[in-house]
Amino acid sequence: MQLKEYYKQLISDKTAVIAANVYNYETLRGIISAAEQTQSKVILQLSKSSLEYLGINTAVGMCSSALKESGVEGWIHLDHGDSIELVQSCLDAGFNSVMIDGSELEFQENVRLTKKAKEIATKYNVPVEAELGFVAKLGQSISNNQSGFTKPEEAKLFVELTNVDSLAVSIGSAHGFYKEKPNLDFVRLAEIRAILPNTPLVLHGSSGIEHSDLKKAISNGINKINVATEFKNIFMNTIRIEVSKNDEIDLRKIFPPAIKAVKELAITKFELTKKAE
Repeated sequence: MQLKEYYKQLISDKTAVIAANVYNYETLRGIISAAEQTQSKVILQLSKSSLEYLGINTAVGMCSSALKESGVEGWIHLDHGDSIELVQSCLDAGFNSVMIDGSELEFQENVRLTKKAKEIATKYNVPVEAELGFVAKLGQSISNNQSGFTKPEEAKLFVELTNVDSLAVSIGSAHGFYKEKPNLDFVRLAEIRAILPNTPLVLHGSSGIEHSDLKKAISNGINKINVATEFKNIFMNTIRIEVSKNDEIDLRKIFPPAIKAVKELAITKFELTKKAE
């Protein structure tokens, strides 16, 4: 199934798909094992830094092989693409979906950048995700000022101007962990869903958000939930524990507990969206 068609199903079912960031073979294995066990579909996300670390063709080959061998239905997605050149490289490498992130640009410049990405991706029949509004990235301060939140009417205009396939919205989430409980604007989310009934909506910065709030976000219109930081965190914390236990130098013995930890966390995320399966 193409991702565009699956998005239509998600909107109809009023549920979401988990988009999990992949950093290495071990995090990939944990996520795929969880998807296989829960019989869930999954979007495997790769950021620019992950692609620079792994190599774009190695990353795509690794993800494609994992999906094929496990029988899990999934898609490979560029997360937070910051240039048309990166989008083009990912499309050429076989990505099933790409994100162009012009959220920190002025509205018209974001529109221009997104239209260009959409024009290129259409030739590959690949959907494009964009972001409108301010979702703090790692290292950026998180503000409670709602002036940076996505405005419903502006979101409608943005989609009309760009014909983008999915839209990441700002409703109070942020990338990385939270120092205090995020206050998500569910009313705003419902308004965006009402004004864009056929556009898949994406929630970035889901790591650390309570599952009850994620379920509420889904019920109010979110169709794609991005999870990244939690996977990095549990993987590294488990590695630290394992290394502290002994003087083992065989990484093949150190990594399995961390893979298991990623898998167990991923299972809890997939369970949030079982309605879609």
